[in-house]
Amino acid sequence: MTFDRSIKIAPSILAADFANFGAECAAVEAQGADWIHVDVMDGHFVPNITFGPATCAAIRPHIRGVMDVHLMIAPVDPYIQAFADAGADVLTAHVEAGPHIHRTLQAIRGAGMKAGVALNPGTPAVAVEELMNMVDLICVMTVNPGFGGQKFIDMTSKVATLRAMIGDRPIHIEIDGGVDANTAPLVAKAGADVLVAGSAVFKGGSVDNPIPYGENIRNIRAAAEGVWT
Repeated sequence: MTFDRSIKIAPSILAADFANFGAECAAVEAQGADWIHVDVMDGHFVPNITFGPATCAAIRPHIRGVMDVHLMIAPVDPYIQAFADAGADVLTAHVEAGPHIHRTLQAIRGAGMKAGVALNPGTPAVAVEELMNMVDLICVMTVNPGFGGQKFIDMTSKVATLRAMIGDRPIHIEIDGGVDANTAPLVAKAGADVLVAGSAVFKGGSVDNPIPYGENIRNIRAAAEGVWT
């Protein structure tokens, strides 16, 4: 992974066809997706259960680019190596998921992955102020985590605060929750560069009819990039 601040669209497979993950990943990449976002939920840290390392390992051969794994689980540390072995490029843990987030981030990097830290809507930017030299990505939740398809919560002031805190460090700001062509410009203008979108990407299409995926991705990207034109 080489670092840049261009807009990257990361479709969340939480909104894909669960029976066809490999083909869905390949389809959205072929239609212009930059990263593939994998939402791992444990039914404990968040009120939903999705999938784990075995699913990541199964879809990895179908992903040519970045596999961005978002852990909505607690505890995190016992599972870090399993996700590294499954081929995750970026592994993100929630600052709220345990008492020793610094140690968790060290372990993620130590396992050869880029380290991400996520913030729930109710968690302020200052919670990661002492982690700036430990992270490669900060994920700002714009919904309360646990389910796809939720309404966007405006976190633009938090994004702007984080962007100022980052300065010239090579740290991505990722937005997860309710991203579409209407909300993408708000967070892009504030400084975000990785936009996770689930239903907004996968709506209207399928593996057999992937053209809508491409249209959706281009619409979101154009809306986000439009803030700079």
